[in-house]
Amino acid sequence: MRQWPLNPIIPEETVSEETFLKKTVPGRIPQNRDAGSFWEDRGDRYHCGVDLYAPENTEVLSIEEGVVSETDLMTSPEILPYWNPTYYVIIKNTSGTFCKYGELAECTVKKGDKAGSGQLIGRVGMVLNCAKINESSPSYIRKLKNKNPSMLHFELWKDKPITANRDYLGGNWFSEEKPENLIDPTEYLVSIRN
Repeated sequence: MRQWPLNPIIPEETVSEETFLKKTVPGRIPQNRDAGSFWEDRGDRYHCGVDLYAPENTEVLSIEEGVVSETDLMTSPEILPYWNPTYYVIIKNTSGTFCKYGELAECTVKKGDKAGSGQLIGRVGMVLNCAKINESSPSYIRKLKNKNPSMLHFELWKDKPITANRDYLGGNWFSEEKPENLIDPTEYLVSIRN
């Protein structure tokens, strides 16, 4: 059985239940051309996954049973000054696909760990440091200044995900040609939510 990747239990740090519910209710999966949707054209890049908005520190759960194939740093101010440090977890599902859970504040699993469906694997992080966004930042990033969107960045791959490539950075692809093994996760997520 597949599990929705965001725990519906409201974290203590959340300001209000209403804020949480607005961000995580069914139907909040970004659709084609919405902000945070799959292969969204961001001007100088394309989005490799789907952003599921949720309050910072919301628990992130494994969708399917599998094995953790990789964990590592996803964003950092050493890479781009307007980024906070965030992490990712990649799980090879028993179904054969790979799920990449990104922009995490922390990972609670390590490479080689078995992950059951619904198991805690990390917590939602805050990728942007708004104080560091300025006129030299890309247009797409400047539009997000002071919005502080916290989210789970979710990618789905047929084979092992690309994490190190000159065209891949922070969940974005800097070329019009989409990687062959990258799958649009929208329907996959919709099928879990329904």
